[in-house]
Amino acid sequence: MEIKTVGIASDHAGYPLKKFVIQYLEEHGYPYKDYGTYSDISCDYTDFGHELANGIESGEVYPGIGICGSGEGISMTLNKHQGVRAGLAWIPEIAHLIRQHNDANVLVMPGRFIDNNMATKIMDEFFRVPFEGGRHQRRVEKIALQK
Repeated sequence: MEIKTVGIASDHAGYPLKKFVIQYLEEHGYPYKDYGTYSDISCDYTDFGHELANGIESGEVYPGIGICGSGEGISMTLNKHQGVRAGLAWIPEIAHLIRQHNDANVLVMPGRFIDNNMATKIMDEFFRVPFEGGRHQRRVEKIALQK
């Protein structure tokens, strides 16, 4: 995967993992843009998910990482945007498949259900695996709503 600038967003439940993700990105030399939240004070994942999605769609960042408690809410928010393919991964094998088969441009992780060690394995896989293309390209092209 060619990394431009990694966009990152979380809510309060994902904030502790987001701090670790930022450390991971810095250690690996990946530039990043933090779309918030910036504390563990209760907030709405939607506010930060939409900001990250806008960054993906505008080309300001690629790829992205979204985190909330379960990973589901921010994933739903991100996937409302036509230019986003957010995939929720809780193990490295899922991260592998969302890249290989679905060309996911945003990795979503469940902040309340994985530890830093698992997050490292998931991110390593997400950043390592290329999109396979072929029969998967046709399917990915059908994801966006046709007008």
